[in-house]
Amino acid sequence: MRELLGGYRERLQIISIGGYYMPGKTLTDIGREMERYRDAGMAGCKFKVGGLSPQEDAKRVETARKAAGSDFVLMVDANRGWNTVDAIAFSRLIEHLDIRWFEEPCHWYDDAAMMAQVRSVTRIPVTAGQSEITSQAVRRLIDARAVDFVNYDVSEGGGVTDWRRAAGLCAAAGVQMAHHEEAQISQHLLSAVPHGTYAECFADPERDPVWQAMWTTRPRIKDGWIEVPKSPGFGIELDAAMVRRFRVS
Repeated sequence: MRELLGGYRERLQIISIGGYYMPGKTLTDIGREMERYRDAGMAGCKFKVGGLSPQEDAKRVETARKAAGSDFVLMVDANRGWNTVDAIAFSRLIEHLDIRWFEEPCHWYDDAAMMAQVRSVTRIPVTAGQSEITSQAVRRLIDARAVDFVNYDVSEGGGVTDWRRAAGLCAAAGVQMAHHEEAQISQHLLSAVPHGTYAECFADPERDPVWQAMWTTRPRIKDGWIEVPKSPGFGIELDAAMVRRFRVS
């Protein structure tokens, strides 16, 4: 599929989504979590924020950065958790930590306008798009000057064709492409365009057993990279035994 879509590169960096809030989770636990992701071969982590005050979440991110090291890619994702004032305050607290992007910083009801405000006062690139369902909605984010990256989801949106439309709009505007989860699909899309970035997965087996076990042709992860499969279609072969085990009739 990668070659049919453009075949720009043969391998792609991969990051884990993590940093979730859990009862009793300490800063020490966050540090150990980052170490596990490094041990799993991840290039970085997209770290959850937005559920606490800007000051509390900044401490969590600082802990993650110290534990992971300066060469580990670190993003933050607020899932539309803050108003503009808190998002800006948080961004200023973590700017020195070399954050790759700040994803969905602001509440959904006026997200494009609020993200544009955040973007205008921070050095951290702003990312959004996973909540959109059309390439026209992606254009709305671009026209509002709200984003540096778009992580439009091929499954939530209009499939491969519409993802490609969104990627074209972003290329013309100088906006980079990411993708919301689903590395088994996104690896082909992101590796096919020059402005594609990171595949996302859940390196924690308890968080996503599908990524860990359901498909038998998952690319091997080495030093933060995966080789994009060259087999027909998306190159996905399911584990028949796992499918049978979880079948509902």
